[in-house]
Amino acid sequence: MATGRLGVGETLEALNAAMGPGSPVWFKETHARHLRVRDFLAPRSALQARFGDGQVPECVFRAVAGLQGPGVAPVLRCESTPAGLSLQLQRPAVFERVLGALASYATPAKPASPGPRIILHCPALRGNPGTLRLSQLRAVLVADHLARTLRAHGVCVCPVPSVRDSHMATFLQKLLVDWPTTSKCASTETLRTCVFAELNSKETVPPGVLGQLCLKELVEKRRSAGYDPSIDNCLVTEDLLSVLSELQEAVRHWPEGGHPGLDGDPDAGVDGCMVVHVVSCEEAVQQQKLDLLWQKLDDQAPLKQKHLVCGPVKVAGVPGTLMTAPEYYQLRYAQVCKASALKHGGNLAQDPAWTKTLDVLSVATIKFEMLSTAPQNQLLLANSTTSTKGTKSGTFVMYNCARLATLFEGYKHGVERGLYPTFPLVNSLDFSLLHDEGEWLLLFNSVLPFLDLLRQTGRLASTPGLHTPVRIETVCKFLVQLSMDFSSYYNRVHILGVSIQHKGVCGQRRGHRVRMREQEDEPGFFSFRNLGHTSLVRCLPAYSF
Repeated sequence: MATGRLGVGETLEALNAAMGPGSPVWFKETHARHLRVRDFLAPRSALQARFGDGQVPECVFRAVAGLQGPGVAPVLRCESTPAGLSLQLQRPAVFERVLGALASYATPAKPASPGPRIILHCPALRGNPGTLRLSQLRAVLVADHLARTLRAHGVCVCPVPSVRDSHMATFLQKLLVDWPTTSKCASTETLRTCVFAELNSKETVPPGVLGQLCLKELVEKRRSAGYDPSIDNCLVTEDLLSVLSELQEAVRHWPEGGHPGLDGDPDAGVDGCMVVHVVSCEEAVQQQKLDLLWQKLDDQAPLKQKHLVCGPVKVAGVPGTLMTAPEYYQLRYAQVCKASALKHGGNLAQDPAWTKTLDVLSVATIKFEMLSTAPQNQLLLANSTTSTKGTKSGTFVMYNCARLATLFEGYKHGVERGLYPTFPLVNSLDFSLLHDEGEWLLLFNSVLPFLDLLRQTGRLASTPGLHTPVRIETVCKFLVQLSMDFSSYYNRVHILGVSIQHKGVCGQRRGHRVRMREQEDEPGFFSFRNLGHTSLVRCLPAYSF
């Protein structure tokens, strides 16, 4: 059997290269109706633009039909159709390649050499949870998700600030947010000296302010970057210098173990570091001032500073932004408890056995709500009870997670009791028996493209300018679509069949003894096909839940 991870991106790249010079013409099909007859299509209009009369040269046709290469999925057939050039893969071979090497499709490959160092700065974490606005909570969850995604791709991430408020640390633990804590305060002595050197000693400043520095010249120099042109002066306080000092420390003294060969090295290379400020829309201008102040006071400040500004968050029926993050958590927690009580009965919130489950469900609901809309856009939250109906919510995703967990737990216990056989080697299964369209949908639309999607969500824009958009919401959309496809398949297909201890007729498939009967819902049915599609379903938790 061939080895190496198959990829949608690699296959598309090879297909377009086989067409000769020019812009890409191939795209991957996603809709079930089209996937019944093809997997990739080069539309007729694109072929006419490329070849004039739309007729694909014979040499190109042969190159596409015989496509091979690293990461390229094996081709079954390529044919000309009214819609364009249609290509279908060798689906049994793709099933076997993917399901025989699940780890390579679930975990991003580590880069051969260290990538850029990312300082992920979330200023909202300097306060206490009692005053944390929903837009700030959104910024915190976006920063946490971005940190996890970047680390999954081998990027070295240093989260700033280290949380000093014990109540904030407790609240982050409740939200399952992984962020460092500390009890130390960074020294501001050097920065204070720089400020006094820049100040006009005759200038009168308000109490608590060290001085006022003009940033207008820097704004003019960086006009094309996108700084707010109204920024003029910045009132410098001790708190502001403390923020800058902590950022300086993170850049110059990388945390121990954070980057091979750079631990504690003051000359670790500012040029190889990027600072990403993840802020709420209310904090955006103040963060730009901090950015400019850092550049004014420190000639070693990183040149690569990006701002990820999260849009406003509003709650339906609640005027303005009156609801705080802890209040929002309590609202969702109460709704989850109520929904669970209606389904299972009793006051589950008072049952210690349910405490952790209810906490996890509440946090998952909150994170899905906060991350399912593009961070830059406004987010409108529902104030009503969390619905267990519909297919667009985190509740629906978690419901299918529970289905999968129950399915595998039942299989595990069934094997222990001798009701089901142990799972055979994947390469001993006959994947040509998988012809339900739902099976190919799950593999082709969810498993194969997963790492490409994960790579896109963790990609920080390298384009010039101050702001950097991220596409975190695509993960939520992916999970919703995966859940819909799995739910449809689960409701239609008896994945495990029934136990092998019931009466039935023994059969033989490629050396494996299996039970067969005329109807799947009768006792004794555990067909070879069950093993094949169960192998497919086994991979789903690795990609989502």
